[in-house]
Amino acid sequence: GVVYNYNEEGIHRAETGWEQCISIPLVQPDMFGLLQQWDTLLEEFSVGEAWLPHRYEEHDHNCYTYALAFINSVLTAQGKQQMSKSEFTEKFVIPQTKKASKYITLHQELTANDFYIVPLPDQEKRC
Repeated sequence: GVVYNYNEEGIHRAETGWEQCISIPLVQPDMFGLLQQWDTLLEEFSVGEAWLPHRYEEHDHNCYTYALAFINSVLTAQGKQQMSKSEFTEKFVIPQTKKASKYITLHQELTANDFYIVPLPDQEKRC
């Protein structure tokens, strides 16, 4: 998909260059309607004056602020309570970074000890 991000040059949309990022699922599976609108909502949100390049500030108005503000705008539209930075970090960011850290550690150990992974044969081939 397309990754939206915000920095000192403003809003960017990129289809490549984010292969090493961590994806944090935010939309529940039963909210298919929201998934259909997600790109439109994100595009509309991103053209706001708040995200002009000159408003960028490394510590207080950055890409994290952009992402959280978009999520909060969706929550508000759904009549739900907004999240603080700490709540979003605790509920969404930390659990995903812990999983990623475990995966990276496992990968490093396997690589360092000359292990490799072989895919299992398909179920039908075993019969």
